[in-house]
Amino acid sequence: MAWKTLDDMELDGKVVLVRVDINVPVEDGLVTDATRIEKIVPTVKDILARGGKPVLLAHYGRPKGKPVAEMSLKLTLPALEAALGQKVTFAEDCIGGPAKAAVSGMAAGDVVLLENTRFHAGEEANDPALAAAMAALGQVYVNDAFSAAHRAHASTEGIARLLPACAGRLMEAELKALEAALGNPVRPVVAVVGGAKVSTKLDLLGNLVTRVDHLVIGGGMANTFLVAQGVEVGKSLAERDMAATALEIVEKARSAGCTIHLPVDVVVAREFKAHAANETVPVAACPADAMILDAGPQTVAAIAEVFAACRTLIWNGPLGAFEIAPFDAATNAAAARAAELTAAGSLISVAGGGDTVAALNKAGAAEGFTYISTAGGAFLEWMEGKDLPGVAALMG
Repeated sequence: MAWKTLDDMELDGKVVLVRVDINVPVEDGLVTDATRIEKIVPTVKDILARGGKPVLLAHYGRPKGKPVAEMSLKLTLPALEAALGQKVTFAEDCIGGPAKAAVSGMAAGDVVLLENTRFHAGEEANDPALAAAMAALGQVYVNDAFSAAHRAHASTEGIARLLPACAGRLMEAELKALEAALGNPVRPVVAVVGGAKVSTKLDLLGNLVTRVDHLVIGGGMANTFLVAQGVEVGKSLAERDMAATALEIVEKARSAGCTIHLPVDVVVAREFKAHAANETVPVAACPADAMILDAGPQTVAAIAEVFAACRTLIWNGPLGAFEIAPFDAATNAAAARAAELTAAGSLISVAGGGDTVAALNKAGAAEGFTYISTAGGAFLEWMEGKDLPGVAALMG
């Protein structure tokens, strides 16, 4: 791969600007989930161990180009210090006097956190002047925020063009996992795509059918494909106006040699609530007054057979209404099987996207996957085959 890593950079004695994603949930002024903060620790520690001086750049929330007290990165400071096990100096701006003073005062072993980059309108506009002002603070640029790599912002793309640049350890791990899943995968490859609507994942489906050997479609999206094939789905969520588009995707898959897998049996109920009275029926037998809320056991068994026949799995989206029992059964069972095959060494499994991470965590299967991406939008755009500006900028 053409992008550089920390191993390729000379860091001793240099100020290293590190773009991180510490956009963490905060309630009553306290960080409630420090996962994203914990994930940047290896990069920061590595830079310190090699004599570099890490200066952290990050965004927080959507302040729309002006300072907003509730979106100050100062809120993350206690959690950041706890994760790193040391004091972190905070600068009240990411450029200008406060930033220069904090950086110039650094001794070996110090870490500095600069204020929210999005307090400047030039951040999201990728303003060259803002990028240059940030770049002037250091000698090396490290991007460790894959989750922000799909945005061409001053701190993710602009600055990378101005300094020797590389991927941090988290970004490196993400890129290697994605390369193993879609870039140069071990075949056969199966993709699981679930969720509510086909319309939100057209680019994704269009790209995947040309890149994978099997495509498992679940959730409300599957209902749209069933409707397109003349199957009655009662009161189920389905985008009937997308039927023609669904058939185009089926035809594209056929031309590309990709097999699409849809439910063969389904779990139906008359109301959308936890533990609603339900029954399992063949896919063509959904009652007119019922809605499909999950895939059935025959479908799960068929998916498990596909997993067993494949060597690489990419997963985005649940197979049913995973938020409420018992309609999480198909997602849970399929995820457990994927984790088993991964543990046995026969499957490389990569998953990502907000609902996906939540579903796999709920299933207790996330730790069994080869790699779970928490990147959300960046993961989806990568699956869609799009270039990510923050990654492309590291290729120079």
